[in-house]
Amino acid sequence: MPKSQTLKICLASSELAPLAKTGGLADVSAALGAELHRSGHELKVVLPRYSSIDETGLDVRLVDELGGLSIRAGGQVIDYSIVRANLPGSGLPLYLVDCPRFFQRGALYTNDGDEFLRFVLLSRAALELCQRLKFAPDIFHCNDWQTSLIPLYLKTTYAWDQLFANTRSVLTIHNIGYQGMFPGPVLPELGLDGAEHHLHQDDLKDGVINFLKTGILYADAITTVSPTYAREIMGDDYGMGLNHLLRERMSSVFGILNGVDYGEWNPETDTLIPANYSAEDLSGKRECKRVLMQELGLDPIVERPLVGLVSRLAGQKGIDLIEEVMPRFLGQRDMAFAVLGSGESTYEAFFERLQSVYRDRVCYYRGFSNKLAHMIEAGSDMFLMPSLYEPCGLNQMYSLKYGTVPVVRETGGLADSVRQVNPATGTGDGVLFRDYNADGLAWALHHSLELFANGPLWKRIMLNGMAKDFSWKQQVGLYVELFERLTGRQP
Repeated sequence: MPKSQTLKICLASSELAPLAKTGGLADVSAALGAELHRSGHELKVVLPRYSSIDETGLDVRLVDELGGLSIRAGGQVIDYSIVRANLPGSGLPLYLVDCPRFFQRGALYTNDGDEFLRFVLLSRAALELCQRLKFAPDIFHCNDWQTSLIPLYLKTTYAWDQLFANTRSVLTIHNIGYQGMFPGPVLPELGLDGAEHHLHQDDLKDGVINFLKTGILYADAITTVSPTYAREIMGDDYGMGLNHLLRERMSSVFGILNGVDYGEWNPETDTLIPANYSAEDLSGKRECKRVLMQELGLDPIVERPLVGLVSRLAGQKGIDLIEEVMPRFLGQRDMAFAVLGSGESTYEAFFERLQSVYRDRVCYYRGFSNKLAHMIEAGSDMFLMPSLYEPCGLNQMYSLKYGTVPVVRETGGLADSVRQVNPATGTGDGVLFRDYNADGLAWALHHSLELFANGPLWKRIMLNGMAKDFSWKQQVGLYVELFERLTGRQP
């Protein structure tokens, strides 16, 4: 890459896989950061030094300029340091904000009264790091509510520093349902002395401060994790109260589909599945299905269609539709069902009941196992994602690569990555339903089982999906194009 095209980027995130993860934010931060780094851009990735992080292999080092730091938040002083590390496998330069008072807790996120202050520190520490290292970023890439105050800080509290004179901010919304809303009395602790009038005044009158809304107001560009989701959140159904503001900023909102790390998710090289396979030789997939059914205690009938589900068990994920539809299908059709996940107790109880009734055809694993997640992707015939909304989703893209046909609702990133099968032409790679109701899911499952019964057509559908490329190498170019446009390097 020509030196003139090298970008300086500071990426601030509350999660980064595999060090700190609750969802897709962690995967995106790590994969996008690593691909930008490999592409020759100069990155500094800022992350809390959670006590839960396994620092084996990180090569954590003290940096003289980043020790013994502090910020003032209202009437208190918060002491912290920043240590340098490298993400194993990619060499991505990491800077971990070390503040035991805030980040030595039992979970990444809490309901503690100082939750807002934990991420005020993360945001301000990212800015202070740039100052201490004299690093003038072309782009400050912020992610979700936890770092959404950075665009406002750049325009107010830190606007005096010419280091940031040409810095542009990009805010990526991974899930608009999480906005970081806090009571008005926290205002003095945000570090916005003299700039409070920049916050949303109607919210302040109502005694609320909304971090994500603030980021939407002041970021130079706003991205979401799929083109369809970018359109959906501007509407009343999925905008979660921010749709009017997003429509006002429509020209600055961009949908960029997340990529997939094929270094981890590739049936040809996956070390966590019983047998590797490819589009040229699918025999290993049958072996993966046999071993999966055996390990889950299911009847080892590999000719029986096996539906897989790996999900957080929450209303957003369409589990209520599965409650309505799956018992009837299991009672009437010869099929099996493998479930991995945890979440709301009512949904966990449902899957436990379903397993007890159909023990030879249903297995529910409560919790998470990375190995089992890979085995379900490889060993299932279909993968179920009936989401109410899905900003991007990654499992449907994993499924396509593994020749596991996605059965999904037509929303968000699911609509952008899965194409409806046309049995007459043999085109398409999945089954989509539009209406969010039991009839819609029932139609999709019925149609999938009918397609599965046609062996040659089913193989064609599998191969269609396996031929797709959602690698970050493809997707990162869209981010670079946006970054360059913001910095004036493109017309």
